[in-house]
Amino acid sequence: MVPRTAQLRSLAQRCCAVGFISISALSSTSAVAQEPTAPVPTSPVTTTPAPAAAAPTALAEVPLPTLAFEKYSLDNGLEVIIHEDHRQPQVTVDVWYHVGAFEEAAGKTGFAHLFEHLMFQGSAHVPAEMHFRFLEEAGAAVINGSTDYDRTNYFESVPKHEVELALWLEADRMGWLMEPMTQARLDEQRGVVKNERRQTTEGQPWGLAQEKLWQAIIPEYHPYHGAVIGSQADLDAATLEDVRRFYDRYYAPSNATLCIAGDITTADARKLVDKYFRSLPTWPKPDKPSVQAPTISSVIRVTHDETVGVLPWVEIVWLVPGRGQADELELEVLAHVLGDGISSKLQEALLVQNEMAQSVSVELEKMSNVSAFRIGAVVRPGVDPEEVLNTIQSQLDYLQEIPIQPDEVARARKRIETEEVFSLETGFVRAEVLQDHNHYDRDPGAFTTRLRKLRAVSDTSVMAALGKHLVKERRAILVAAPTAATPPPAEAAAALAAPAPVASEKK
Repeated sequence: MVPRTAQLRSLAQRCCAVGFISISALSSTSAVAQEPTAPVPTSPVTTTPAPAAAAPTALAEVPLPTLAFEKYSLDNGLEVIIHEDHRQPQVTVDVWYHVGAFEEAAGKTGFAHLFEHLMFQGSAHVPAEMHFRFLEEAGAAVINGSTDYDRTNYFESVPKHEVELALWLEADRMGWLMEPMTQARLDEQRGVVKNERRQTTEGQPWGLAQEKLWQAIIPEYHPYHGAVIGSQADLDAATLEDVRRFYDRYYAPSNATLCIAGDITTADARKLVDKYFRSLPTWPKPDKPSVQAPTISSVIRVTHDETVGVLPWVEIVWLVPGRGQADELELEVLAHVLGDGISSKLQEALLVQNEMAQSVSVELEKMSNVSAFRIGAVVRPGVDPEEVLNTIQSQLDYLQEIPIQPDEVARARKRIETEEVFSLETGFVRAEVLQDHNHYDRDPGAFTTRLRKLRAVSDTSVMAALGKHLVKERRAILVAAPTAATPPPAEAAAALAAPAPVASEKK
């Protein structure tokens, strides 16, 4: 097979003749240089917002919100989602590549995250360091990317008349990123990522301890074993050829979804997609790894003498079914009941009644292959970390005698739904929600289905999930305590005022 870069080099020569890379034409809203070919007939799934109900008296009576969209695919495999919303003169362009740490081979950790940096360093027709500058000068409100275990995304929200610039930039790096790639550019960004790892993992309180816990419960054979940001050794070993292979395999139209959301008509969006993306060559879609989800069969205990941080950190983790599998919503509601707000069960027990902890966090970290239910606490000075761990477990055991009540579940459900619905005010979040459900559920409109299922969660189903998944004999425990002497009062006060750490680092 001819390398994808060779195919694209030939295509670029043809595109230059019709102004494909003409900077002067990017902000124009005139007709495209060539009449786009007619799209392949599709049967797009479209949803329509339901009418508002008058004075509802119960959550079940409130109409479920929906997001209107159209989805179709190009001949080269690129998925396209279009969402019209004309309330603000702004458009979000959001590209998801269906690759994350889960696709990385042993000894190649951190490649997905490394590419998040390389993708902003220029491509064949965009000079180095100019990607951000072009968008900033065009008035972009949001420009960024992120990587996690299951996907990598790139996005920008621009004024409506600059959407063509955003699409051109995304198409150019989807097709021509590796043309100007050099060893020097790779070395530079590898150094940036290594420094980021030092800042976000090695230099953060409890950062290395949490990584140590994670690698104790996720076996080495599993792609989740390595942190998303990767290891220093694997980053040092990455070669230019390794990077080229990774790009050819995963950064093709067949492994990507483009979402255009905001003040643009579907017809205009289709024309622009045809202009900039339809000509990208077809490339084989990579297979997803087939890996058995890991489990914890007995208690795992990890201790770590911290050299960063002034207060101990304790954490309990259970491995639970992955995204979209049984009991996902029940466990999400349970996390809110246990740790959301000062009246939640663990905050009441550890912060109010006993004053054992500075802060408490409860999180369901959702991933495709396996998820993690985490309970963590920053231990107050003078308190034995074992007391905090015992109190957490005793609160869970106590629920077998006095179960979670219906009103607690109702409050958690309403809190989750309210937060998710209010977040839809921005076009960027709407694009991300459509992409998220397309990636995990293969249906951009599954947001409404999720809320419908959330409303059906009951105290009985939450208690069943608690008993099934948060088993005392199948948990992992971390105790991270500082080795330094007791800090001066000013440092201790600052530590007490600091927020609880995020349970796992994601870029």
